[in-house]
Amino acid sequence: MRLPLLALLARGPAHGYELKQDLEQLLGSAYPQPNVGQVYVTLGRLEKQGLIEGEAVEQSSRPNKKVYHLTDDGRAALRTWFSEPEDEPRVRDEFFMKLALAPRTGLADQLALINQQRRQYLNTMRSLSKLAAAEDRNNRIAHLLIEGAMLHLQADLDWLERCQEELEELNELEELE
Repeated sequence: MRLPLLALLARGPAHGYELKQDLEQLLGSAYPQPNVGQVYVTLGRLEKQGLIEGEAVEQSSRPNKKVYHLTDDGRAALRTWFSEPEDEPRVRDEFFMKLALAPRTGLADQLALINQQRRQYLNTMRSLSKLAAAEDRNNRIAHLLIEGAMLHLQADLDWLERCQEELEELNELEELE
């Protein structure tokens, strides 16, 4: 959450609750919503790191609020973040680790694991479809987020199918021996 908050502050000063609302509005209901406490803890850490500065602003009918703005170091951190591609280590997949280790433990069947994971992906896809239907049509960013998640899930489903085919072929070969 650090860098997204910095990115929101790049357009101008804001307080924590505004930043939380901006994230929610931008990303829609498909993205896990941060709680305001998490936002303020992160802002405190960013301030200690010198990436943002906070200033207390008096309010007449409410408690004072702290408004944050980006520092030069914060702007440099953002430039670095935007310039570096993301490297998602899909080889460290928790499900695949279960699948690979199941035969060695005798505690789980590989095909049952695949079927269970397939059901989970399909349920998630259904939930995402409902979210897409309920999401504001004008929020293109939220719809792109949902579409990306669904495309990843479809690729994961295709991969599960490939795993099942490979395991069934291995089982047939073992039976022939």
